[in-house]
Amino acid sequence: MPSPARNTPSPVSLKHTGLVLIVCAMTIMGYAHPGATEDTPLSIPSVVAKVRPSVVTILTRGVPAGPSPHTAQSGSGSGIIIDASGYILTNNHLVEGVSSLVVGLSTGRLTPGRVAARDFLLDLALVKIAAQDLVPATLNQSAQLEIGETVVAIGNPLALKGGSTVTVGVVSALDRSVLTPNGETLYDLIQTDAAINPGNSGGPLVDLTGQVVGINVAIAPSAQAISYAITLEAVYPHIQSMMLRGSVTRPDFGFTPVTITPSVAASFGLDADRGILVLNVDSSKPAGTSGLQSGDVITALDQHQIYNMGDFWHNVMREGDTPAILLTVQGRNGQSHVRIQRPPLQKVSQ
Repeated sequence: MPSPARNTPSPVSLKHTGLVLIVCAMTIMGYAHPGATEDTPLSIPSVVAKVRPSVVTILTRGVPAGPSPHTAQSGSGSGIIIDASGYILTNNHLVEGVSSLVVGLSTGRLTPGRVAARDFLLDLALVKIAAQDLVPATLNQSAQLEIGETVVAIGNPLALKGGSTVTVGVVSALDRSVLTPNGETLYDLIQTDAAINPGNSGGPLVDLTGQVVGINVAIAPSAQAISYAITLEAVYPHIQSMMLRGSVTRPDFGFTPVTITPSVAASFGLDADRGILVLNVDSSKPAGTSGLQSGDVITALDQHQIYNMGDFWHNVMREGDTPAILLTVQGRNGQSHVRIQRPPLQKVSQ
């Protein structure tokens, strides 16, 4: 994990059972178009009336990773309906490791659900249910948010009876990054002071037009009124990929990247406390043809320091369609630079 001296994201709390995170989602089939009537500002009660039918409660039971891996636990969080066919957007940390889940609709009806897709680096998941007369939320994939703008968070904190809870705040900052407890980095976050509590995870953050603008994902545990949401603009293409393909697509360089943690460093005898460990290099793919070897450690990508897989993939995708990327590698022969060709996007194991 990065040292405190690093100018790096601050840690946040992401609890599976308590779910001290939040998420806002977006309507895949009905995002707003410029000039549409959805762009007209509404009163806060009107915003709530528009969005609340799309907000659901997600009740889970499973065996999460942790100190008691053999003890089944129950959890609860929130989600947002994004498609009339039954797709619900929520957090990966809410559904990871669950054996069963039930979705509570705004009407009070309970229906079983299944995990259709998930991605732990984005902390996103899609849950699928079979139900009629669903109300998808409206997604704004190109919201031009301003600091100080009013936003509304809707979710089901503490699994309280009687339906969802509404809180109101402002956009406190944009383009934040934070470290999660698993050592990965979440990028492109909206910071808001809307009150968030355990169980809000997966619920939408919306603007005053009633459109979803972010996925509320975490709170700062040592502060007051600091919450984070993944901006819809950053994750919208990934959500479409998850719906169509069941996964997020990333370039397949032909190796397995592993975030270096103290336990990983000890297991592999590494003289490194940060970066990406290279494993399972395929000699026929770009990693192998460029000279990468299993056991190498990637510490930078095009001069951007790499601390974990979140850093690695964020910088890979930020480079767009550049034909090649330059890696700084700590290997058997000391530090070197490796230029690796960018392969096409496809499903890649994380």
